[in-house]
Amino acid sequence: MNKYDFLIIGAGGTGLAAAMYAARLGMKTLVLGFSHGTENPVGGVITTTNIVENYPGFIKLTGYELSKKIEEHTRSYDLVEIKQEKAVEIKKSKYGFIVKTSSKAGGTYETKTLLFATGTKWRKLPESVKGSREFENKGVNYCALCDGPLYKNKIVAVVGGSDSAAKDALLLAEHSVKVYIIYRGEKIHPEPINLERVNKNKKIEIINKTNIVEVKGDERVRGVLLDKAYKNSTELKLDGVFVAIGHIIISELAENIGVKLNKEKEIIINHMTSETNMKGIYAAGDVTDKPFKQLITGVADGCTAAYSAYEYINKEKIEP
Repeated sequence: MNKYDFLIIGAGGTGLAAAMYAARLGMKTLVLGFSHGTENPVGGVITTTNIVENYPGFIKLTGYELSKKIEEHTRSYDLVEIKQEKAVEIKKSKYGFIVKTSSKAGGTYETKTLLFATGTKWRKLPESVKGSREFENKGVNYCALCDGPLYKNKIVAVVGGSDSAAKDALLLAEHSVKVYIIYRGEKIHPEPINLERVNKNKKIEIINKTNIVEVKGDERVRGVLLDKAYKNSTELKLDGVFVAIGHIIISELAENIGVKLNKEKEIIINHMTSETNMKGIYAAGDVTDKPFKQLITGVADGCTAAYSAYEYINKEKIEP
């Protein structure tokens, strides 16, 4: 069985940065990455972001470009291994923890310390919305960056009112002739600069206080049924629907081993050290109860977790 000082579950920017920092501290490190709705299990959800303008050192670049830079930096350290395997079980061992994966080769790894950087996956429309599952990958989409080019000169809608929804609408407007933002609330609430961009874009139209109750089509999406009339009709003709209504925390493995979660299923951490309630287990990034979630804050907490793990191993004098 391969043994490590630090094992990271999650290969997004947070996990990769933590691995880089752990290697700098001389810790043998393994990163396990598995896709939760993104095509590439290494890089995380940021790879589906079109433009990043809030990461220091880069005025503007794509999420994919940023993730690749972090990945390249991490891979430059010989002490880091990155495996595209899904962790499915964690047990305590004499010297730390044993992590089993779903690898056909039967991946089993022992580690002195463990970091959860599992992040989130896309939240889907309620199952009560007729057609929302039937038309997935047939017009119901979750990644505007991935699928937006398929809707050149088409009419699409973004469901949601967050900053992500606004950015998706702006990206889609580069391809589509018309973009609706359908939001159940009174007003959409993106960052001010993106709200200004949405309001200035003549291709984008906002439909507030409205829900989709049915996705309609034949082989592909042809429109949606709304719960209230818009311009005298509850039917809206569309070629595609992009869902941007938030994410689901991926914390089941942590909960199974005894890590404490809050009511939102976020891992509760010490915000100074990234420690959880269990010795030797840390968490960082979107999976935690940190209120402000950005790649930059996740990266910081991941590096903090690596340092905390280093101190813990040396203080407790944990042997391999």
